[in-house]
Parts: sequence; C-alpha cells; structure tokens
Amino acid sequence: MDPSRVVRGWFTTAVLVVVLLQLPSSSANMVFRVQHKFAGRHRNLSEFRAHDAHRHARLLSAVDLPLGGNGHPAEAGLYFAKIGLGNPSKDYYVQVDTGSDILWVNCVNCDRCPKKSDLGMKLTLYDPGSSASSSRVTCADEFCTMTYNGEVSGCTKEEPCNYQVKYGDGSSTTGFFVRDTLQFDRVVGNYQTAAANGTVSFGCGAVQSGELGSSSEALDGILGFGQSNSSVISQLASAGKVKRVFAHCLDNINGGGIFAIGEVVAPKVSTTPMVPNQQHYNVVMKEIEVGGNVIDLPTDSFDSGYHRGTIIDSGTTLTYLPEVVYDSIMSAIKSAQPGLALHTVETQFLCFQYSESVDDGFPVVKFHFEESLTLTVYPHDYLFQIKDDVWCFGWMNSGVQSKDGRDMTLLGDLVLSNKLVLYDLENQAIGWTEYNCSSSIKVKDESGKVYTVGAENISSASRLISGSSVTFLLLIFALLHRFV
Repeated sequence: MDPSRVVRGWFTTAVLVVVLLQLPSSSANMVFRVQHKFAGRHRNLSEFRAHDAHRHARLLSAVDLPLGGNGHPAEAGLYFAKIGLGNPSKDYYVQVDTGSDILWVNCVNCDRCPKKSDLGMKLTLYDPGSSASSSRVTCADEFCTMTYNGEVSGCTKEEPCNYQVKYGDGSSTTGFFVRDTLQFDRVVGNYQTAAANGTVSFGCGAVQSGELGSSSEALDGILGFGQSNSSVISQLASAGKVKRVFAHCLDNINGGGIFAIGEVVAPKVSTTPMVPNQQHYNVVMKEIEVGGNVIDLPTDSFDSGYHRGTIIDSGTTLTYLPEVVYDSIMSAIKSAQPGLALHTVETQFLCFQYSESVDDGFPVVKFHFEESLTLTVYPHDYLFQIKDDVWCFGWMNSGVQSKDGRDMTLLGDLVLSNKLVLYDLENQAIGWTEYNCSSSIKVKDESGKVYTVGAENISSASRLISGSSVTFLLLIFALLHRFV
C-alpha cells in the first residue's frame, strides 16, 4: 500500500460502459439497458437528499487507491443496468458511474456482501471458478500496471492484482481483478441490435464495508467510467476502439432516454470548454439570468478553490449552488411571486402551494457559460411537485448541505433532463441542446455509417415501472480498429 497515492473524486452520472480488452475483429456498436434505481418505489424528499448526501459524502473526500484504479465509485448511482458476465453468462445488476474507473461485482465468498436488495432484483455473486472463460489478472498484466500507473510495489508478477477503494463515509470495497466475457447487444442498423460479447477486466469484490454491504440500495456492483488513463473510455481510446465522445438525453417526462458513445450527427450541439486539469466534468459559468435580468454576483462566485468551475453531474438529483448564488437566485425568483408563502418540508426543502401553471407564474433561469453557451432552465425544471398543488425548489445551498461547509456549483439531473448533453473529451468540451429525449438521435461511426438511435424505456413492461421512473438505452458506437 502506498499512502501517497491519493486521488480526489467527485463527479458521477448515468453512464454505462465496459473495459473492452478483446473485441471481435469487425466494427461493433454495443447496447446495454439501464434502469432507474427508484423505479416502482414512492420517492419522498428524503430519498432525493439521501441519495445526493451519500454521493457527496464520498465524492468530497480524498480517495486512496493503493493497488487498483485511481478513481472511485459512488455509493449509490442513480441508475443501474443489467449486464451478462461469464461463460455460461449470468446476469448482474450494477450501478453506473462516470466518476469512477473500474467495473467490480460482488464475488463468491465475499465478506459482508449484501444478500438481498430493497430495489427489487435478485442479487448474484460472481464465481470465477464457474466460468470457463474466467482468468485472474496478475501484477505483471498490462491492465494492472496501467491501472496502478506502474509496477505494483511488493507484488510479484504471478500474484493477483488487487484493488482497494475507500470512501469519505467509511465505506470501502476490496478485491482482485479478473478477466472474463461480457455479454451485450451490438447495434447493426437503425433500431436494430444483435447479440455479441467481448472480454473485460473487472474487480472481483471480496470485502465490502459500510453502505456497500447494506441491502437498502444494494446491487451486484459498480460499473465506472472516468477521465483518467486507466478509465474505461481512455483504455478504449488508447486501443483504437472508440473516440472519447459520448452523449446522454434524459427523459423525465415519459421516462427513458438515450445514452450513446460516438459522434452525434443530429441534433447539432454547441459546446463550451472543459476546465483543464480537473478530475471531473467542469465548465466555466459566467453569469446567471433570472426572468431576463442578470443577477449581480461576485466574480469568483463559481470557483470555490476546491472545485474549479461548475460540475455537470446528471447522476445527482438536485442542483447545488454557493450560498451567495443561491440567495441571489431565490431572491430574484421570489420577487416574481411576492405573496408566495414558503414552508419547509423535511427540514431542508422550501415548498409552497400553487394551483396555477408554474411555467406561467415563475421566471425562466438561464446559466451562461464560456463560448456563449446557455443552459435554459424552465420553472418545471427547477420546481418539482410532491403532491397536488404543492411544489418545492430543486435549488440547494451547497455550503449548508456539505459536511465541511465548502461551496460548490453542481448542476444535477433536474436541470439537465430533456436536453441532449454531449461530452467531447477529444476536444475537452461539453455542450447541450434542448431536445425531445423520447425521440431519437443520429450517430456516425468512424466508417461513416450513420445510425438512428431511439429512446427506450425498458421498465415499461416490468413490475418496477412507475410514472416517474427514468430508464436508459445505452449504446456504444465507433468500436473500430483505427481512427484519425
């Protein structure tokens, strides 16, 4: 263990990918189906905040990765997917996380692995001995040295490559890396898929602690996707399999949506530069407009020194703003409704009774970023209804909400929904455009072929379906041998 290897992790979103070390020789597009973790369950306000609080408790802390990936998984991703592992293949439900860098699942003989899940699915322990295609990753393996950024101190070439991830709330996962077959669906045409598989390297979880061992939000593991050299998309890019470009479109109206890796041909998306040398997906916010008026803010309002710029995180439910920004936005919004009677629900949410259309009665909020990119947030985006005629604000004071009092600016999925959001890591840019996320987009692979990718709500035929569930069709494009 090298205590000097400390990595601070923050950002997570609804992304699903795999570490593809071996693929068929032909070009491939892959499909995974992703399910909203709260589907079919009544969601109260405590669950919204508990989800974000657990994530922030881990994400705001330094993370020690002595023998494994140099990122970390979040406690409970808002979305989960069913994947197939092994030969013969077995199904596993994994949390999806853009802020961590490894896939890991609970393994047979695991200490304190959850036996059941309150989310409604059957949990399965991965058994390397029962899969004909399974093999251990040793310390001499290229995946291990890449993940550890060099040779593993104190580990001989024949010994297994271990991993350990610790979190700010005291939870942790420890185990060893294995390599096995992943089952997936390959996109072969417009709205068409075919069965395929590839070899993946992932963590075999041997010891879980804290919330990772509880049954309240238990899943079979976590599937991560980060920006570091050992991350999934970086490995795929270095192997010449993909370009580092992906996009998601989250539909919180009808449920469902789209997630794709590849060049988006339609609709067109304008972008803003990413803040360099950051662990996560940060951009520079310039000003905020409420009801057509730019609010007066200090020039350093969106840079806490701890987090540079504004974090784009569709995996967090709410939106978190520095205290001075939060107070200014709330003051401007309330001035449009001077007679509004606010009350507090569950000690932290500002709510009110309103029987008319919120879009007619409340102002539009616009966030302005570098390169003239604007994120328009309508009242129905920043307000959410908890019962008839009772609405609550989706803005949170980040200084009050964080345990250490640090201010940050983070835009969560309440304001990112119903927009196609593009992450272009090749050009270090992020962008978005308003879009009907229950429709379709067009994505081009490196051969020039253009495919129409449609939205899908996989829980619509399931007993887990609820009116507010959000599920995703995940498509991975441009799995090519070479690209420019």
